[in-house]
Amino acid sequence: MGGSQAGGPQAGGSQAAGSQAGGPYAGDGSWAGSGSGSGGAVADLDVSGRPLYAPVPDLDRFFRPASVAVVGASDSEGRPNAGITRQLMAWAERVGARLHPVNPGRSHVFGLPCLTSVSDLPEQVDLAVLLVADPVPVIEELADAKVRFAVAFASGFAETGAAGAAAQDRLAEAVARTGIRLLGPNTNLNAFASFREDLDGPAIALITQSGHQGRPVFSLQELGIRLSHWAPTGNEADLETADFLSYFASRPEVGAIAAYIEGFKDGRSFLLAADRAARNKVPVVAVKVGRTEAGARTAASHTGKLTGADAVVDAAMRQFGVIRVDGLDELQDTAALLARARTPAADGVAVYSISGGTGAHFADLATAAGLRLPALDRAKQDELHQWIPDYLSVANPVDSGGHPVGDRRGRKIIDALLADPSIGVLICPITGPFPPMSDKLAQDLVDAAERTDKLVCVVWGSPVGTEDAYRHTLLGSRRVATFRTFANCVTAVRAHLAHHRFTAAYRSPFDDAPRTPSPSARKAQELIRPGQQLSEHAAKQLLRTYGIRVPREQLVTSAAAAVRAASLVGYPVVMKASAPQLTHKTELGLVRTGLTSASQVRDTYRELADIARYENIELDGVLVCQMVERGVEMVVGVTPDSLFGPTVTVGLGGVLVEVLRDTAVGVPPFGEDRARAMLGELRGHALLDGVRGGPPADVDALVEVVLRVQRMAVDLSGELAELDINPLMVLPRGQGAVALDALAVCH
Repeated sequence: MGGSQAGGPQAGGSQAAGSQAGGPYAGDGSWAGSGSGSGGAVADLDVSGRPLYAPVPDLDRFFRPASVAVVGASDSEGRPNAGITRQLMAWAERVGARLHPVNPGRSHVFGLPCLTSVSDLPEQVDLAVLLVADPVPVIEELADAKVRFAVAFASGFAETGAAGAAAQDRLAEAVARTGIRLLGPNTNLNAFASFREDLDGPAIALITQSGHQGRPVFSLQELGIRLSHWAPTGNEADLETADFLSYFASRPEVGAIAAYIEGFKDGRSFLLAADRAARNKVPVVAVKVGRTEAGARTAASHTGKLTGADAVVDAAMRQFGVIRVDGLDELQDTAALLARARTPAADGVAVYSISGGTGAHFADLATAAGLRLPALDRAKQDELHQWIPDYLSVANPVDSGGHPVGDRRGRKIIDALLADPSIGVLICPITGPFPPMSDKLAQDLVDAAERTDKLVCVVWGSPVGTEDAYRHTLLGSRRVATFRTFANCVTAVRAHLAHHRFTAAYRSPFDDAPRTPSPSARKAQELIRPGQQLSEHAAKQLLRTYGIRVPREQLVTSAAAAVRAASLVGYPVVMKASAPQLTHKTELGLVRTGLTSASQVRDTYRELADIARYENIELDGVLVCQMVERGVEMVVGVTPDSLFGPTVTVGLGGVLVEVLRDTAVGVPPFGEDRARAMLGELRGHALLDGVRGGPPADVDALVEVVLRVQRMAVDLSGELAELDINPLMVLPRGQGAVALDALAVCH
C-alpha cells in the first residue's frame, strides 16, 4: 500500500534508531550475541548451517608435481591422445616431473616404458592425467595407489544434458569417496601450458571455465606481463573456481587473479574464497557471463520479483571486492594494471595531453566513470606555465600544445605533475603516433615512471601498434601501464583506486556472523506456518519479534469492534483487510485511508467484508491502524537465491516499487557499512537526504531495519521463504522507521 499509514511504535511513544529493545542487532556494526570469529583457524558454521571458513587447498603438487601418471597414454600419430601425451611429456620435463605412461595396449610410449595399470606404478605419483572416456573406474585404482590429484579431460558429462549430469554425479561421488582431488571433467591442457620464465614482478593467476576465453589474458606474456598459473576448471565435478581462488590468493607471487566464470558451483564457497582474497589484499577481476539471464522465479513479494539472479551475483562480488568487467579486453587490461600497480598515494587523476580536444574527451569519460580530476592549485599552474604557453589550460587536464622535443621541458612537465600531492595517477592519452614528438613523449613518460611510486598510464591509440614507441619503449617498461583504448584505461584505473579503498577498510563479515540463534528466533518460529503465506497481521507480529517497529493497530472482527479500536488508535485511521494469501490488497479495494469518524469506520468495515466475500477471501479480520503521511516510503525484503541462500533487498517502496525498480541487494553476512552502501547504490537515494525543504530521513533507523531483517533471514533460513516490508515508512531523522505493511511466505 502506498503512502498514508503508520504510527508510533506498538508500545506508544517515539523510538529513535538504535533504541529498540529485544532486537538481535547491537547497533554498533556487530551481531549481538555472536562470538568473535577465528578468522580461519577452525571450521565453523553460521546459524543457518553455512560454513564460515574454508581451508585453502594445497595445490602445490598439482601445479608442480614430482611425478605424473598419464592413463591412456599413446604415441599413435594422428590420434588426440598422442598429441596430449607429447605435450604432457614436454610439460613434465619443464617442471622437473617424472612421467609414467599407463596403457595396457602399449609396451612403450615415445620411448618410455609403459605400465599396464595404475597398480604397477613404481612410486606414489602426485598427479594422474586421465585420457580415458570414462574416468570413474580409474578413480578407485588411483585411490589405492594414493594418487593425490587427477585431471579428467573427457567430455559428455553435465554439459550434454540429464544423462551426462548423472554420469558426472557418479564421478563426483567416486572422487568424494576416495578423497582424490579432481580437475574436470570437460577440461583441457591449459594448466600445463608453457609459461614464460623470463618475466619477473607480480604475476596474474588465471581461472577459466572455458579454456578458450582465457587466451587473451594468457597472451599478455607476449607484452611482458607475467602469468604464474592457469586453472581451466571445466565442469567442476570436484575442484571449483573457489578452490583455485583461495589458493592463488595465498601465493606470494600472485599480484592479481583474473577469472572467466560461467556459473558458480556453490555460492558460499565463492564468497569465502573472495573473502580470503580481500583479507590478503589480492585483487580479483572477473567476467561473469549471464547478465541477461531472466532469473525468473515464482514470487509473491515485490522484492522476489525485483531480485534477479544476476543482481545477486553483482551484489556478492561488490561486497567482497571482486571487480566485475564485461569484456575479455577489460579483463586483461584491468588484471594487468592491478597486478603491477603499487598502492596509490592519492586518488586524484591528472590528464596530460598535447591536444585540448583529447584532454577534454578523456576528462569527460574519466569523470563520468567516477574518477576525480582535481583542479591544480595556482602555484602548480604557474610552475607548469614555465614550460607551457600561458594561453593553454593547465588546470587539469593539462594541455601542452605539443610535447617539447629538443630539451628537457617535457620531462619537467611530467615530473611537476607527479610531484603534486593531490595526484596519484597520471594518464597521457596519445591518439596516434607522430614521430619524433610521440617517441620523445613515450620515453619521457617511461623515464619519469621509473623514478616515482605513482601510477603512470598511457593510452596508445594507434590502430597499427607496430610503432617503436609502443612496441619497445612503452611495452618494454614494467612501470608504465599501457592501454589501447580510452575506455579500458578508465575502467582499469577506476578498479585500481576502488580496490585499494576497499581493502584498506575491509573487515571480514564472516568474523562477526552469528553462530547461534537469537532469542528472537524462538519467538518467531512460533509464528511460522509451513507452506503458507501469513496474513499482514501475522507478518507484522513476526517483525515485532525482531524489534522492527509496526504501527499501533488492532485486528477486529466486527464493525463495533472497529469503532472501539479506532478510538484507541486515534483518528485518522487506516483500515485494511487481513488474511493469509492476500497479496495485493490495494488492487482489490481492500484498503481505506484517512477515516476520521466512527460512522466512516463502521461503514468501511462492512464494505471490506462485502468485497472479501465477493472475492472469496476468508478474512482473519480487519486491521484498524493509525495513519501517518510524513516520511520516505522504502521497501525491505528477503528473497531466496539458489546459490547464495537468503538475500536482503532495500529500495524505494510504495505502490510504484515494481515500476521504479530501484533496489540494491545484500548477501548475508554483511555489516553496517554494507547496509549503508546499499542505500548509496539507489538511484533515488537523495530522497533520504530531504527534498524541497523537507527534513532528512532517519537513515540510521533504516539501516538498523536492514540489519534486523538480515538477522531474521539467516535465523529463519529454513522457515522463511520470502519477506516483504512495503512500505517501510522512514520518518524524519531521530523518529525511526515503521513497517506499514508486511508479507511473509513460509517454506
